[in-house]
Amino acid sequence: MQQRWPSRLWIVRHGESAGNVAAEAANGASLARIDIAERDVDVPLSPRGERQADAVGSWFADLPAGERPETILTSPYLRARQTSDRIRAAGGLTKDAPAHVVDERLREKELGILDRLTWTGVEQLHPEQAEMRRRLGKFYHRPPSGESWCDVILRLRSALDTVSLHHGGKRVLIVAHQVVVLCLRYLIEEMTESEILAVDAAGDVANCSVTEYAFRPSVGTTGRLALVRYNFVAPVAEAGAPITSEPDANVAAR
Repeated sequence: MQQRWPSRLWIVRHGESAGNVAAEAANGASLARIDIAERDVDVPLSPRGERQADAVGSWFADLPAGERPETILTSPYLRARQTSDRIRAAGGLTKDAPAHVVDERLREKELGILDRLTWTGVEQLHPEQAEMRRRLGKFYHRPPSGESWCDVILRLRSALDTVSLHHGGKRVLIVAHQVVVLCLRYLIEEMTESEILAVDAAGDVANCSVTEYAFRPSVGTTGRLALVRYNFVAPVAEAGAPITSEPDANVAAR
């Protein structure tokens, strides 16, 4: 039987972005809106984010050639593509790895009318949405024109099917966003709503942190991916790059 899962799967959150910096400033000042000019899809890495991406790229490059990622899949958002490019430039992929594959299903969670609002802004400008989120919880709340976590999970189910179809037995690296990292954990580990929200509540996914899975053929009838590490920041810390975990610019109701 053909192996369904990759032999190794890494999921990396993009490096710190200009949107992360702006969101941190807005939250620190208790502002309603996050001051960032670009569309969320066009927000670039910050200088610190570039250093983080270089650091995690060097960490992958230090792996033996036969253990580095063979394929890299990335969100279409600029900050994720820039992170992927810097990982490749640092030698973090095998020499014959194809150009990164942009997959729109790996994009950031869309917040619709709540985009660029802090939680203070949501409560001030859309109190009915703040109340609905409190009532439904962040897993099921879908802001107008936006997505719930369940919506993100739905598209990621499809993305994982594509990974299984085209990359079974391969070493695969995914570069995406905080909610994508969490929702992939939910799917791969078959978590419940309460379990994944507990992981989320325990702390943010750090920029350029590594979440890693290894295929275990002896588990179940066809094998499965087993978590090796989550939110691993040693590659960034050991390179002397700053550890950051700020929310993105579309932070409200994350």
